Amino acid sequence: MSTLDTARYPIGRFESVAEITESLRNVWIEQIARLPKRLCDAVRGLNDRQLDQCYREGGWTLRQVLHHLADEHMNGYAYCKMALTEDDPIVKTYDEPAWARSKDSCDAPVEWSLSILEGLHARWVMLLKPLTGKELLRGYAHKRRTISIDEAIELYAWHGRHHTAHITELRKQEGW
Repeated sequence: MSTLDTARYPIGRFESVAEITESLRNVWIEQIARLPKRLCDAVRGLNDRQLDQCYREGGWTLRQVLHHLADEHMNGYAYCKMALTEDDPIVKTYDEPAWARSKDSCDAPVEWSLSILEGLHARWVMLLKPLTGKELLRGYAHKRRTISIDEAIELYAWHGRHHTAHITELRKQEGW
């Protein structure tokens, strides 16, 4: 992997497992549960100048990364809830780079999104933990394919680790 790829994908690109087991699912749900605390730890002590630094050339600032996590995970929670309550819902995608350039993503205190993520992830975990069998296979149509709730759990657990690593890797690189 090139240096640019390593900065862009510090934990590697998303690769779905061949078979989702109950054990793996439980690990991923626990990762979703722990994300808000891991993010709080990752940004603890950073000042505005540091939060407004890009994690890589051409990438988002740490502030934008954190707000993106809140935006994307709110959507992910809603996608899962729609999949449980509707038959084969089609979910609308959004322009992530445009959202990241919006004033709130560029200027809002990170604590606002940390608060959103804390409550959101508590509810998401409460929604996901008791699911079994056919519920986990329910899905939503996203772009050109259907994503099951099981696959969404794996994806969003990776997504949280992926963006947290953007923050922690820049901290290591800069010696913060």
